[in-house]
Amino acid sequence: MKVFIYGTLKRGFPLFKKGLVGARYVGDVETIEPYPLYIAGSFYGPMMLDLPGEGVRVRGELFEVEEDRLHVLDELEDVDDKTSFRSSIEVASVGGGISTMAIGFMKTEKWLDPLHSGYLSDYQDRRFVPPWER
Repeated sequence: MKVFIYGTLKRGFPLFKKGLVGARYVGDVETIEPYPLYIAGSFYGPMMLDLPGEGVRVRGELFEVEEDRLHVLDELEDVDDKTSFRSSIEVASVGGGISTMAIGFMKTEKWLDPLHSGYLSDYQDRRFVPPWER
């Protein structure tokens, strides 16, 4: 299955080695619809809300993962919490191309306190504090 990664699970970011090493990288993509993506929380995490049509088109990376790897990604994204969940999201290659559906990890507005940014199109912030350092 395809997974859209827009934050700290991207290659070169702290959670990649915990969740996506060995997964097949498909390519750089962006959302078809705008979405609100922020940096928020005491640990400066990227937070995308499931509000298509609001915000800006978000760039990220598309990976093909085995279904049994999803539980690891769910844990890293706090999916068991009622304020974090998976959603279907349509993405396409950066610069255009055929679109595809993927899993996107979303947060609710509860995560936006404190808020450290406006809308982001491409998460590159390096202030994120991983769970093992909090």
